[in-house]
Amino acid sequence: MKRRVVITAMGCISPIGNTVDDTWKSIKDYKCGIAPITSFDSGEFKAKLAAEVKNLDMEKYFSARELKFNARFTQFARIVSKQAMEDSKINLSKIDCNRFGVIIASGIGGLLVIEDTCKTLINDGPSRVSPFFIPTALVNLAAGSVAIDVGAKGQCSSEVTACAAGSQAIGEAFHKIRDGYEDIMLAGGSEASITPLAISGFSSMRALYTGEDPARASIPFDKERSGFVMGEGAAVLLLEELEHAKKRNAKIYAEVVGYGTSCDAFHITAPISDGSGGALAIKRCLDDASVKITDVSYINAHGTSTPLNDGIETLAIKSVFGSHSYDLAVSSTKSNTGHLLGAAGAVEAVITVKAIQDSYIPATINYKVKDENCDLDIVANKGRNKEIKYAMSNSLGFGGHNVSLLFKKWEV
Repeated sequence: MKRRVVITAMGCISPIGNTVDDTWKSIKDYKCGIAPITSFDSGEFKAKLAAEVKNLDMEKYFSARELKFNARFTQFARIVSKQAMEDSKINLSKIDCNRFGVIIASGIGGLLVIEDTCKTLINDGPSRVSPFFIPTALVNLAAGSVAIDVGAKGQCSSEVTACAAGSQAIGEAFHKIRDGYEDIMLAGGSEASITPLAISGFSSMRALYTGEDPARASIPFDKERSGFVMGEGAAVLLLEELEHAKKRNAKIYAEVVGYGTSCDAFHITAPISDGSGGALAIKRCLDDASVKITDVSYINAHGTSTPLNDGIETLAIKSVFGSHSYDLAVSSTKSNTGHLLGAAGAVEAVITVKAIQDSYIPATINYKVKDENCDLDIVANKGRNKEIKYAMSNSLGFGGHNVSLLFKKWEV
């Protein structure tokens, strides 16, 4: 018999808030976290806007030494995990830490560390490269550092599936608990890639918005969309086997009931044009949960604001949900946060869970021009109060990676 898995804590840092509550309040207040880049001089760059984390007091969480020897994405991951552990009220001395795991994703990892170290190598020679370079830059060091912080001795790994990575980490953790391998998992994603190299690289691909109006920058499903906006941040969910959570009288946010994943096997960056890859992930997710299509009332879409993604994701949803597609609310909160790459799915999972908990469907903000190819109910500009029993979150990544997660309102 498959075990039930519940969410008993969350942590979040995003461009619109440095906690779960602040991020959710900003969603309900229609706040957009996009602004001119401040982390470096973007004067010569095509893309001049990003969704940066703002006013985060790192010294509240780390010593000066820890700040120096942890990449920014690892710092984010450690902070949101500390938030989640505090939220959980869990007593680590009373659980089996051998059955406590960590899966934290990142699309790129310590990119700024790599950039800065390359400058050191070129300017000062190989002897000046720090011995901390490798363990600071590696993607898996976020998960490894979190495991050290919390004493988690079960599975510790990192999903690196581009923009699907954060959702994939949550899905894999869900299955590990459901199928009996672990009892508790910290799962999510972290990204800090607002760097000169990343911005120039994505710009060269023509993937980024290159205008200067924050209100028309990340506009999912809008006919005038022209590219995504780079964001940064992190989020984790503490997943727990239901009886384990009940035994310690844990607070329960929602239940995780479905996970589906697939690959387009088509192109290194472009999604397959008929949406069949994303559709397969959605169908597998629904099958995994043994849920009917009519049970789902809200989808937090991948919705990147790129010309290809939004139309193809719409096709994927239609191909699975059929006529019910037009009864679904399908919004993209990347209109608020920008695109956090490997952390996007994790932040959007937090938002989706809060939507279920508060019976509130987030809006797709800054929407103006209807696209006939994106004709679903995208909850344009104004959120709505509505009871949600089942909500889905979609994530699609370079390489053709597709992930869908299904969450259920907690019922005793």
